[in-house]
Amino acid sequence: MPASTQTTALAPPAPVLSYGPVVLPVPGRPVDLHLRVTAPATGTDLPVILLSHGHGPSNHLSSLHGYAPLANLWAARGFVVVQPTHLSSRTLSHLVADAPGAPFFWRSRAEDMTHVLDRFDAIEAAVPQLAGRVDRTRVAVAGHSLGGHTAGLLLGARTTDPGTGEAVNLLDPRITAGVLLAAPGRGGDVLNGPMAEVISFVHSSDFSAMTTPALVVVGDKDDARHFTDAGPDWHADAYALAPAPKTLLTLFGAEHGLGGIAGYDAAETTDENPALVAALGRLVPAYLRGRFDPEDDTWRTATEALTTGPDAVGRVESK
Repeated sequence: MPASTQTTALAPPAPVLSYGPVVLPVPGRPVDLHLRVTAPATGTDLPVILLSHGHGPSNHLSSLHGYAPLANLWAARGFVVVQPTHLSSRTLSHLVADAPGAPFFWRSRAEDMTHVLDRFDAIEAAVPQLAGRVDRTRVAVAGHSLGGHTAGLLLGARTTDPGTGEAVNLLDPRITAGVLLAAPGRGGDVLNGPMAEVISFVHSSDFSAMTTPALVVVGDKDDARHFTDAGPDWHADAYALAPAPKTLLTLFGAEHGLGGIAGYDAAETTDENPALVAALGRLVPAYLRGRFDPEDDTWRTATEALTTGPDAVGRVESK
């Protein structure tokens, strides 16, 4: 890989602090909500990224203990990253296996993020050296895989509860930008794979009301044949079917792990590529800064550096 990209992958540009668990009791939730908070060691007026984990096969990556490659790089670029352990995490399966919503807890996952924003005073007070340094007017949500579905709901995507037939709207207007990483696409007849019925809550996904600005990230080798034969483009549906403004980042050679974002040297990563992870560590914060401040040109410079020329990690399109 180019030396500049390699340096970015191995040496985050600033030191970060990571603290957890922060424990928030939530009435009616089967177990307390546990969080990890990762933040720059210095700085003020720090924007927030709520990061929703996926539903992978590992016991601990799908929890507050996972996604360190992204959390550390995003914090090093000036963001406070908050990672809840959703009820769908395998770390909790022995406690919540029979709870309503199991095993995916798709509605509860989105509600976790609302609880985080409702209780941010308590979070700031619990994390050493964080109080008074956060700008709560600049909040984004990001999620990988099932976490991308969670992020989409918070950004305005709609679905129908398959158990009750209720139309569900979990939009949180405090979240003003989002990032969907290898997220599930549309439902309906396209969900024709052998495991399609497992994700019944995706069958009614509707992106037409997802008006919040978002960056949709897909791998051009992310072929979810167990769910659909639509190919990697299925993961781009949130871009294709949602109203503007949206941006699509397609990573070259990336499979569902997007180079290894869920954990360092994770055995389940089939496409390990530190350069891709480093690119997301730079591009996502750049995109969000541009959404929070239209005069910020970090996104332009980052895309010029990483998505043009012979060493491009991917391509970008916008609407």
